[in-house]
Amino acid sequence: MMRFVLAMLVALFAGPFAALAQDQEPLHITITDGVIEPLPFAIAGFIPETPDAGDIAAQLTQVVSSDLSGTGLFREIPKSAYIQNIAKFDTPVNYSDWQAINAQALVVGSVAMSGGKVVVKFRLFDVFSGQQMGEGQQLAASPGSWRRLAHKVSDVIYSRITGEGPYFDSRVVFVSETGPKNARQKRLAVMDYDGANVTYLTDASTIVLAPRFSRDGTRVLYTTFETGFPRIKMLDVATASARLLPDVPGTMTFAPRFSPDGTKVVYSLEQNGNTDLWMMDIASGQTQRLTTSPSIETSPSFSPDGSRIVFESDRSGTQQLYIMSTGGGEATRISFGDGRYSTPVWSPRGDMIAFTKQNSGRFHIGVMRTDGSEERLLTSSFLDEGPTWSPNGRVIMFTRETPGAQGEAALYSVDISGRNLKKVPTPGPASDPAWSPLLP
Repeated sequence: MMRFVLAMLVALFAGPFAALAQDQEPLHITITDGVIEPLPFAIAGFIPETPDAGDIAAQLTQVVSSDLSGTGLFREIPKSAYIQNIAKFDTPVNYSDWQAINAQALVVGSVAMSGGKVVVKFRLFDVFSGQQMGEGQQLAASPGSWRRLAHKVSDVIYSRITGEGPYFDSRVVFVSETGPKNARQKRLAVMDYDGANVTYLTDASTIVLAPRFSRDGTRVLYTTFETGFPRIKMLDVATASARLLPDVPGTMTFAPRFSPDGTKVVYSLEQNGNTDLWMMDIASGQTQRLTTSPSIETSPSFSPDGSRIVFESDRSGTQQLYIMSTGGGEATRISFGDGRYSTPVWSPRGDMIAFTKQNSGRFHIGVMRTDGSEERLLTSSFLDEGPTWSPNGRVIMFTRETPGAQGEAALYSVDISGRNLKKVPTPGPASDPAWSPLLP
């Protein structure tokens, strides 16, 4: 049974993007596993309070609606059904009019241009209890950041209603692909979580694979073939400048991932036909070998507290998932189902691991507890692979590729319940997504 919490209060922001607090008992809404009925909500428009705010107000309203409806947990009531017309931000709410159309939550907002900034105010109401949920919010940013303001509004609403952390104000780095399938060109790109604001970080002069954000979202690790062999490169997102990390001549390095504190990189190193996990201190370049098994160890991922690493290995004869201490040593196998397991990624909540599974000619994205229990497969297709977690651990994004000579890779997302599977819009074929943390 899933339980969502409709909070009765959202505290006033002390300043833009400040933290919120609750100080009243919440209303509990229970939804069964069998059927999730999306919560009906209404947005009475973000009202322009200055003549030059009309376009941004309309766009902001659309983004907030899309964010909430896109989760599968909310359903916007069409504006044609509205009875009350709220023309000003401080217009008193006639709760009976909104109850009559079955709205359970109501958002009222306004947008103004002031001092070169976009200023957004909004209030959230619990319609059936007839109460405003807090004292309202005010956020401000440059005109170019209006989409971030919209995502921030959505994050507040989502968190207050579900009781979970937010995730809309985040970005995704991915591999953007062009050209025929047998000669695909690839470059790194970054976009908002919903596919907007795509920016290219590299050109298509060499193959790039498996980008990974640092926890603070300022850097990206990825594998490049610019020297003819796979090497690890680290890129600064703000400047798009990048540098190769030190390597050992005659080796191949790949599948990198930052430690939670951003000071180290765990990665795979192939030498003389053997692939093991290694750790590198970014500042000094000093390395430490973590595994010594005569098998292939790859796709490492840290636990959120940095104490453990989950990885894939074929030491048992097929690809399976293992967990070991960050310092190396004995590893414990956690996957025991039919088929092969790969690309494990630890949830930011710390309670689950997402993975790719291949079994009976199908690929799946799945999740399991960190001890291997409660395995659940969320997807099934010709080729699903490479999961990445949203900042709140609620949604997984991954690559799905279609079969045949004309097959293409695309990004998809799915809720950890297995519901709300949908394609993520990108300018063209795309693969290898990696979700950033929440933006500062």
